[in-house]
Amino acid sequence: MTSNQHVMFLQRFIKNPQRVGSVMPSSRFLASKMVQSVPWDEVTAMAELGSGTGAVTRLIGRQATPSAKVLLFELDDKMRCDLQTTYPHFSCHSNACHLIETMKQKGIRQLDCLISGLPFFNFDSGLREHLIDQIAEALKPGGYFIAFQYSLQMKKHLSEKFMIEKIDFVPLNFPPAFVYTCRKKGGFR
Repeated sequence: MTSNQHVMFLQRFIKNPQRVGSVMPSSRFLASKMVQSVPWDEVTAMAELGSGTGAVTRLIGRQATPSAKVLLFELDDKMRCDLQTTYPHFSCHSNACHLIETMKQKGIRQLDCLISGLPFFNFDSGLREHLIDQIAEALKPGGYFIAFQYSLQMKKHLSEKFMIEKIDFVPLNFPPAFVYTCRKKGGFR
């Protein structure tokens, strides 16, 4: 992570704290925890919501097979442009609210895994509900949903649509974070 990326992230946070959610990008410890539960050899299609400066995207790039379809969603224009330049083999999009529509356009029926850095609890309830519904619809039965949050406030909400397999605490991040590893309810393939 370059100092320019840290500065850009801080600037974006100051401009819109509800949307960015943190003053700093995810640490390498948090990024590593986010991808460690993914069965990479089984992933043919996945998405990352709230890709930011690419802390997790970097690890996705290292782990995903070359044939895997990867969708990145980042609302911030500058960050999204940087992601598209750095990861030209991934498909970059602006709004995670259009996840299902984007999947249809790309010929993707279901996702094996979805990783999220979105600050769900910062969003109004309507937006939060819409995003969670989109994620649940996008995932195959038993598909992985891995998200970090800065509190446990989303635990009850997420457990309504997903089986929470574990929640890991990552103290070496600013602020410290919780990583939810969930599976979509409805059977496994």
